[in-house]
Amino acid sequence: MTRNPSRPLSPHLTIWKWGPHMAVSILHRITGVGLSVVGGVLFVWWLLAAASGPEAYASFVGWATWKWTLIVPIGLTWAFFQHLFSGLRHFVMDIGAGFELRTNRTWAIATMVGSVLLTALLWAWIILVRSA
Repeated sequence: MTRNPSRPLSPHLTIWKWGPHMAVSILHRITGVGLSVVGGVLFVWWLLAAASGPEAYASFVGWATWKWTLIVPIGLTWAFFQHLFSGLRHFVMDIGAGFELRTNRTWAIATMVGSVLLTALLWAWIILVRSA
């Protein structure tokens, strides 16, 4: 197949210079899928355990409160905050604001930092209240 030299080449990932705005966009998609799949599986497991009787529910609670499985709800919490902040960022951009390069980069970084910070604060509070 021949290329028409008068038409521009389509850019691809090796041409673009990566930045925080690209990472936030990709993370928005990943966290959306992760929240729906992992959250859905956990929700269905919880419903089945609750409907199956006290022994099944006790088994679910045992797994859900095991200290190593805290990785899952902490990850879901981070994914929730990341998706929320990224969605708000996209909402602002949909109304036509925040397209300037410096502003876009600042809000992309703020999205990532804010999601990690709120996740840490929420889980610190949960762990402190739980241990008290």
